Amino acid sequence: MKYRKLGSELEVSALGLGCMPMAGIGKSMYGTASRAESLATIDRAIELGVTFFDTAEVYGPHINEELLGQAIRGRRERLVIATKFGFAFKDGQVSGVDSNPANVRRACEGSLKRLGVETIDLLYQHRVDPKVPIEETVGAMADLVAEGKVRYLGLSEAGAATLKKAHATHPIAALQSEYSLWERGVEEDILPVCQDLGIGFVPYSPLGRGFLTGQISSRDDLPKDDYRRNDPRYSEENFALNMKLVEVVKEVAGRHHCSPAQIALAWLLAQGDFIVPIPGSKRRATLEDSMAAVDIQLTEADLDELESAAPVGGTAGPRYGETMMSMVRI
Repeated sequence: MKYRKLGSELEVSALGLGCMPMAGIGKSMYGTASRAESLATIDRAIELGVTFFDTAEVYGPHINEELLGQAIRGRRERLVIATKFGFAFKDGQVSGVDSNPANVRRACEGSLKRLGVETIDLLYQHRVDPKVPIEETVGAMADLVAEGKVRYLGLSEAGAATLKKAHATHPIAALQSEYSLWERGVEEDILPVCQDLGIGFVPYSPLGRGFLTGQISSRDDLPKDDYRRNDPRYSEENFALNMKLVEVVKEVAGRHHCSPAQIALAWLLAQGDFIVPIPGSKRRATLEDSMAAVDIQLTEADLDELESAAPVGGTAGPRYGETMMSMVRI
């Protein structure tokens, strides 16, 4: 494994593990998830040198943090644990965004307990709350740093102006947003701000929710309860159009004798040493495949070919439905 820094101080493995696919034990957004295999996957990640693990209060909700907490018990010291807050709940279901200071503290206390840790290494605001000034939310997060309950602060899916205001209130170590060969919208204004301010960037869904792995040839390959059946980019009208990119990724993978997933991740790693993707996995086999991407060296010709096949805005369909899209880049 190789290592990078988020911000000026927080060292993490160059690839982290996104734990969201493990969120529902028995059922998740990406089909079924086995508790035993999920725990074994986290074990294997640690064996491979992965130190960066990403979860959130909303995953489950709560189940994912509890799972990760169980998995890291007794070997916490060398790991970097990131979690996220920012939603309100009613009867166990999300009822909206909420980044009021009181909810920031409530969420942090709950996450600490579920994870079984004394300090959260990286606490993100999961989605910007338009009702609460970002300075107020980050101020409440900074109080948790002062109390020793949190080490570093992050935002998720924040716009450039919001990120600047947040960073002026308290240093932001990382911004987490969607970024991949089929979602390059952050390149225009978000990534330059991160570079200018010395903020790390953590791409989630770096494999296009599995699309870029080349393992899905039709919608019929998805489990019937899989979230992606409602994903606009997986829709009948967009699926075939988006497969054109996958064919190019496969061609590059063939030249490197590796998997398409490794090429997609290697492309992200090549975009800058401040970028730390977090591919999600719930199985050891996919984890091992993804983590091998740190050893793939793409040529300039490879990068040109991939970027030509995946221009900014070139993917067919929005990345979320209307409701979810209303909560990004605020």
